Amino acid sequence: MRDLPASQPFAMPAHFGPRGSDARASGWYRDVTMMVVSYVTDRDKLASYLPEPFTVDEEPLITVVYASNKQVDWLAGHGYNLIGVHADARFAGEREQLRGTYTLAMWENLTDPILTGRELQGIPKIYADIPEHTVTDGLWRAEARHFDNPIVDMQIDSLRPPTAEEIAASTAAQQGRDNPMAWRYMPAIGGFGSSISEATTFPSETHYHEVHVGNGKLAWQQLTWDQNPTQFHIVNAIQALPVIEYRPALVARCSVNLLVPDRLPRAIR
Repeated sequence: MRDLPASQPFAMPAHFGPRGSDARASGWYRDVTMMVVSYVTDRDKLASYLPEPFTVDEEPLITVVYASNKQVDWLAGHGYNLIGVHADARFAGEREQLRGTYTLAMWENLTDPILTGRELQGIPKIYADIPEHTVTDGLWRAEARHFDNPIVDMQIDSLRPPTAEEIAASTAAQQGRDNPMAWRYMPAIGGFGSSISEATTFPSETHYHEVHVGNGKLAWQQLTWDQNPTQFHIVNAIQALPVIEYRPALVARCSVNLLVPDRLPRAIR
C-alpha cells in the first residue's frame, strides 16, 4: 500500500483522502456537566489490571466520571455522553516517570469519539447507551446500558458548595498528577497478537464554572455472556473491585479543551 503524507490527518477509510475539517473545529467542549464518584479499592486487585510499567499510586483510588458533553467544536456543535473509569497510577518508563490516572475503560454513546479516542489517543473506549442524567429532589443519577442490560448506576445527593479547605486540598493533590494515561492496544489482523502496543498520555485543560460536593455511590452489575457478549468480562472485573471507602463526590459544570497545543496526545516510553 502507498504511504500517505504524515502532514495530513488520515483515518479509515483513508482512500477518500484526509479527514474533513473546518476552521471552526477545535478541541473545546463548551458545555460539560460532570458527575464524579471516587472510592478506595483493594490495591492488589487493582494492580492486576495495570500493564507494566504502570503501578498503583500511593492510594488505590478509582474515579468514575459521567460527562454530558454539549457544544463540542470538532463535532460541529453536536454532543455525546460518557462514563469513564480511572485509577490513580504511576508510569515508570525507560524515558519518563509520570503520575496521574490510568483509564481502565470508557463508555461513550457516539461512534465518532469512540473511534477517534481509540485510534488517535489510545483510550480504551467502548459503546454503551448513556442517557442524559436526571435530577429528582436533589438526587443526581446517571447510568449506562448495553443490549438493554444495565452496566452501572451512579448517584450523588446532599450537594453543597465546597469549603476553602476542600478546594485547597484538591488543588494540592493534583500537583504533578495532571497526566491522564492509557494503553493503546491494536490487535493484529485476525485478533491474535498485536499490531500496536504502547502507553499513551492525552492531556487536557478544564475550566470549572460551578462545583458542588456531595455523597456518591455506584452500583456495578454482574453480567453474563448472553446479556453483554462483548463487554461482560470488563464490567464484571470492575464490579469485583471492592468499595472500601467512598470519597466526597462532585457535580461540576465546566468547559474542557482536549487539544492543548504544548501538551498534545503522545506515546510515552
